[in-house]
Amino acid sequence: MWIIFGLAAIGATLLNLTVFMMEKDYKLPMAIALSLTALTLCAEYSLINMWVDAEDWAALKDVVPGMSRALWFLTIAAIFLNLLPIFLENIRQKRFSSDKKQSD
Repeated sequence: MWIIFGLAAIGATLLNLTVFMMEKDYKLPMAIALSLTALTLCAEYSLINMWVDAEDWAALKDVVPGMSRALWFLTIAAIFLNLLPIFLENIRQKRFSSDKKQSD
């Protein structure tokens, strides 16, 4: 399940960036992408919980260390990429307002 949520989060992030570049309202795709990122983390945590309940220590030792680093990296990247349009919009507005002042 976490793979499905993860792929959907990546797709929603790409949609968010595409919608922003088309200069349309990007807030809903951003919220969807961040929500799917959170659901990915919850699904991964549930998988680990199932392994603990089954006492599958070999799976935990084998998968969790690498997955932990990957989830940290991908979550930080998802947050950055989904918030990037907000920062770019602020830069665009400042540049537009300074260009407008110079033309007056």
